[in-house]
Amino acid sequence: MAELSAYCPEFQQTLELLGRRWTGAILRALMSGAERFSEIAAAVPGLSHRLLACRLRELIKAGLVVRIRRGRTALYRLTERGRALRPVFEAVDRWNTRWGVAAPGTA
Repeated sequence: MAELSAYCPEFQQTLELLGRRWTGAILRALMSGAERFSEIAAAVPGLSHRLLACRLRELIKAGLVVRIRRGRTALYRLTERGRALRPVFEAVDRWNTRWGVAAPGTA
């Protein structure tokens, strides 16, 4: 691991993108095989369609997700850049398993 400085603007920008409300859950849904808008929405309870559309646009702009037209259907898939986040999500899962941060309302 590289030496950690007190502040890194690129690191901060990445955390702010991934830390936006529902973004992590959307990426997890895509990592789990959801491709259609309705599948992603169903995989993330409480996420409005409007906010899902907004977050998908942000993830497309960031190069993490690509939108593919198949006839009348749009599919959303992780790009290579998005798939490269899998080890990060797995590391967060391991950290959470060890340190047990509970979801709001479940503690």
